[in-house]
Amino acid sequence: MTTVTPLNSLREEAQIMSTLLDVLRQEQQLLVAADIEGLPAVTTRKTALVTQMTLLSAQRHRSLGKCGFPAEEAGMDAWIAASGEARAESETLWQALLKHTREAKELNRVNGVLINKQMGQTQDALQALRPQGAASNNFYGPGGVSTTLPRSRGFLAG
Repeated sequence: MTTVTPLNSLREEAQIMSTLLDVLRQEQQLLVAADIEGLPAVTTRKTALVTQMTLLSAQRHRSLGKCGFPAEEAGMDAWIAASGEARAESETLWQALLKHTREAKELNRVNGVLINKQMGQTQDALQALRPQGAASNNFYGPGGVSTTLPRSRGFLAG
């Protein structure tokens, strides 16, 4: 059984973060192209990757704690300083992970702006279809029946 070290977690996190960045870029392309049908699969993949990243981060924190360092992001610098032969690789991976995390946050922020923009456009389109004032008699009601037709009380034979 392989011992889990902060370096092992960093390697896995770097791979998953690279994949997450690709998924975020793909999401952005779909949003720009207004390709709504492609979004659910991308969103599912993105959620799975973020979950993996969260688990790996927690694993890295536990590993740092077992090594005698603070079990948090701040503990990485101390661990890297004391990591001996693996210092160069650890430092490179850690800095790359921090950089890619910032990039992922920015991509996610921009994607959120794009989503909000599209939602606004959709709301505007829906608002244009809603009845307004006296013109409301020219639209269909929630049941799909025209609001211009008088309601029938039925035929009563007496």
